[in-house]
Amino acid sequence: MQHPTLRHSNHEMFASLRRWTGQGLLKEQLPVGATVAAMAAAGVEVGLCAAWYGPQGPLISNNEVASFVSQSDGLLRGVAGADLTRPVQAVRELRRAVEELDFTALRVVPWLWELPPTDRLYYPLYAACVDLGIPFCTQVGHTGPLRPSETGRPIPYIDQVALDFPELTIVCGHIGYPWTTEMIAVADKHANVFIDTSAYTARRYPRELVEYMRGRGRRKVLFGTNYPMITPARALEHLGDLDLDEEATELFLAGNARRVFNL
Repeated sequence: MQHPTLRHSNHEMFASLRRWTGQGLLKEQLPVGATVAAMAAAGVEVGLCAAWYGPQGPLISNNEVASFVSQSDGLLRGVAGADLTRPVQAVRELRRAVEELDFTALRVVPWLWELPPTDRLYYPLYAACVDLGIPFCTQVGHTGPLRPSETGRPIPYIDQVALDFPELTIVCGHIGYPWTTEMIAVADKHANVFIDTSAYTARRYPRELVEYMRGRGRRKVLFGTNYPMITPARALEHLGDLDLDEEATELFLAGNARRVFNL
């Protein structure tokens, strides 16, 4: 999820998302209290609040995320962003975010950079994530915003990164559709690769993902929203229709995230 800034929510590349969701341009900064209330309405105890960095600079900076976290009464945890074009500075900033700001992960959105996760500019950050003991979060699947989708392919990109960095925990957001079967195969293959369901409501989960969650993938899939695009309550509205047993439900909603993110 993210708590948005105006320059993030109102960016031209999100015009397609605003069209799909019926949301207009924001005129005022969303208060942190509104995000906390949306989480509380769905019984969400912890939200991983991500920074957004792209070639144009930070749309949500690490310092802004730290400010949002400080106003959240403990409900938000910070997820760092990084400037791929400055690898040494990016590693230093990641270390600051983890060691000084108590952030819990790194997130890079490949389509923002139009660079696949196998690009050499990511690799110093992968090594730093392993050293710091934090997950690397990214996006897989097609791109809803008006940017190319190629960088979201699980094969070859996530597969190759997991081969190069077997100690790196990789959390792949947005399910991977239309390459969901590939994403499941990569998660099966690599012990430290996981899938999160952000940007999808429960009734839109692909059939193959639901079957995976019911069986061998119950420890591999984490609940997410991509808030504010989707509120937690809306994302969970049809959870009961998935026919998950009690263990699979607990792991999906809480247990997997606690383990993967050390919450």
